[in-house]
Amino acid sequence: MKTKGKIIIVMSGGVDNLRRAFTIGLILLLLGSIALPANAQCEAKNDAFQSGEHVMYDLYFNWKFVWVKAGIASLTTNATTYHSKPAFRINLLALGSKRADFFFKMRDTLTCVMGEKLEPRYFRKGAEEGKRYTVDEAWFSYKDGLCFANQKRSFPRTGEVYEDETSDSRCIYDMLTILAQARSYDPADYKVGDKIKFPMATGRKVEEQTLIYRGKENVKAENGITYRCLIFSLVEYDKKGKEKEVITFFVSDDKNHLPVRLDLFLNFGSAKAFLNDVTGNRYPMTSIVK
Repeated sequence: MKTKGKIIIVMSGGVDNLRRAFTIGLILLLLGSIALPANAQCEAKNDAFQSGEHVMYDLYFNWKFVWVKAGIASLTTNATTYHSKPAFRINLLALGSKRADFFFKMRDTLTCVMGEKLEPRYFRKGAEEGKRYTVDEAWFSYKDGLCFANQKRSFPRTGEVYEDETSDSRCIYDMLTILAQARSYDPADYKVGDKIKFPMATGRKVEEQTLIYRGKENVKAENGITYRCLIFSLVEYDKKGKEKEVITFFVSDDKNHLPVRLDLFLNFGSAKAFLNDVTGNRYPMTSIVK
C-alpha cells in the first residue's frame, strides 16, 4: 500500500461518531453476503438489485433509557451514464428529526457512481452537523494491477481541505459500492465466527473494516413483518487486540439481502435502524416468515 497526503484539520467528538455510525451502519448492513475478491480486479456481476429500487428506514436513539425517533433514511438505486458509458447511481439520504436535533444534527447525503460491472468510479458525501458542513469525495482509477483512490475532504465554509492518494493491490471500495457488490455474493458457505475484511475509502482515508458472521435469527421489523435474517457484527480492536462490538446487522436471508434492523453500541447511548418499506426490489422477499 502506498499513501501520501496532508492534514489540515482532524474531526473528532461524540456527535460526529454517532452520525458516522448511523451512516456506515446503514451501508454495512447490506454486507451480509460478501466474499470479497483479494485482487485488483474490482468488477463483479450484479445478481441482487435493479434500477428503481427504493428502501426506507426509521432511525431511533436511546437517551437515558428513553427511545426517541431520530429520523428517517432512504436508499435509492437508478441507472445513469458516466463518461458516456452505462452506469449505476446510488443515493443514501439520512435526515434527523427536529426532536433529535436536541441530541445531534444529522443531514447526510451520499452518492456513488459505478460501472455496469459495479467497479467504483466516484463517491461523494455531504454532511451537515450544526454549523459545520463537510464534503468528502473519492475518485477511482485502475492501472498496472492496482486500484487508486484519490480522496478529498473539504470544509466549504472555512476553505480547509484534506487530501489523500492511496493505491492497493486489492480493490478499494467506497461506502456505497461495497454495498452494491456485497449483495450479489452467496453466504451459504459461511460458518459462525468467519471474519470478512476489506479496505474502504471514506473521503478522508482508506480504512480497514472487519465483519464477523454470527449466524441466523428470525427478526420482527418495524413494519410488523418477521424476516429470517443473517446476523453480522462490525467490530473494532484496541491496541491489545481486544474485540469491541460496534454494530450488529440483521440482513434478509434471500437474494435481495436487504437490511431489516441494525443495533449500534455507542459510548453514550445506543441506536437502532428499522426497515420500514421497500419498493422496486428485484426478487420476492422469500425471507418473510409466514
